Amino acid sequence: MFPIKAEILAVGGDLQVRKESTIPRRSSVHMASESGDGNCNAWAARDPSGVLSPYKFNRRLVQSGDVSLKITHCGVCYADVICTRNVHNDSIYPVVPGHEIAGVVTEVGSDVKGFKVGDHVGVGTYVNSCRDCENCNSSLENHCPETVFTYNRIDTDGTVTKGGYSTHIVVHERYCFKIPDGYPLAKAAPLLCAGITVYTPMVRHNMNQPGKSLGVIGLGGLGHMAVKFGKAFGLKVTVFSTSESKRDEAINLLGADNFVISSNTQQMESLKNSLHFIVDTAAGDHPFDPYLSLLKVGGVMALVGFPSEIKLHPTSLNLGSRTLSGSIVGGTKDIQEMLIFCAANKIYPEIEIIKIDYIDEALTRLIKRDVKYRFVIDIENSFK
Repeated sequence: MFPIKAEILAVGGDLQVRKESTIPRRSSVHMASESGDGNCNAWAARDPSGVLSPYKFNRRLVQSGDVSLKITHCGVCYADVICTRNVHNDSIYPVVPGHEIAGVVTEVGSDVKGFKVGDHVGVGTYVNSCRDCENCNSSLENHCPETVFTYNRIDTDGTVTKGGYSTHIVVHERYCFKIPDGYPLAKAAPLLCAGITVYTPMVRHNMNQPGKSLGVIGLGGLGHMAVKFGKAFGLKVTVFSTSESKRDEAINLLGADNFVISSNTQQMESLKNSLHFIVDTAAGDHPFDPYLSLLKVGGVMALVGFPSEIKLHPTSLNLGSRTLSGSIVGGTKDIQEMLIFCAANKIYPEIEIIKIDYIDEALTRLIKRDVKYRFVIDIENSFK
C-alpha cells in the first residue's frame, strides 16, 4: 500500500525535512575506492548520517522482459535526502538513492520489442507494479497498491531496490521510457520525477488550453517545470513566491508573465477570481484559502507537495465551485507522452551538473534550497 511516507518518497520534489538537518561533509574519497563485491558500482548511505560513499552490489541478470541500461545521468531529488537520512524510519541500509535516471540500453531480454541496444532511455520513480489491477490496466501504475519504488523498497523477488546513483540498472521494459533522439540525457533525467509530477495534473485537469491563466506556487525543482509547461501550453503564468530574489529568473529566465510575493496582501487581493488553474508545489505548511480565492468559478488547484496538513474554509471551494486536487508522479503512458512533448517543444529543465563525489555537498545545498533548479549527477564520468 501507499502510506503517506511512501507517497512523499515517491514524489520527491521540493519536500522539506521538518526537523533541523544538516549533512556532514566528508574529506574527499578516491573515486576508484569500492566496498563489497558485485557487478554494479554505486554510492550508498550506510546509516542515518546520510553520508554517501562508494559501494558495490549485484544487479539481477537480464530476464526475458527486461532492459539493462548504462546510467549516464541521475537527477537529485529531495526524496534522496529523506531516505538517506531515514527521516521516515523506513530506510533499508545500504541505501542507493536516485529515481531520475537516464542512460543507454546495453542489453534487452528475448521478449522485449520496444527497445534495442543503443536506445536512449529513462527510468523514473517506480520499477514494478502488479500489472493486473484496474490502475495498471489504465496506465496508472503509479497508483497500483503494489507499486515498487526505484530504491529502498522490497521488489517481488525479495531484493531491496537500489537507484540511479549507480552505473547500471535492470528493469522490466514497462517501466523504461524512450528519450527522443537529440534530447540531452542530462536534461532528460529530472523529467522522470520533477517533470512528470507537475505534467500529470496539468494534463489531467486540462491546464493546456492556450490563453487561460495559471498560477504556480513555489519556484524550485517542481515549480520551474510547471512554469515551463505552462508557457509551452500557451498559458499566462503567474509565479507566487515568498522570495523577492526569485523575481528576475521567474520572468527573464523561465518566461513567467507575472510574479507575486504571496505575503503581500495587496498583490494577492488584486488577483482574486482571476486564475483558471493553480499548481501548488510548496512543501512547507501554508494557508490555502488565500490561493483558492484567486481561482475563477470552476477553477482547479492541484497539490503536488506534502504539507503536514491542509486547512481551508468550505466556502473557499463551494462558493466558486472550485476544486482542490492531489497528484503524485504519473503513469507509464503519461511519462512517455511528457518526454515526447518536451522534445517537440524544446522544454529543458534548468540543471547544475555535478560528479558523484560532490553528492554530500549537493544534498546539503538542496536542504538549503541552494540549487537552480535541479542537480544532475554525471554518472558516466564519475566512475571512470
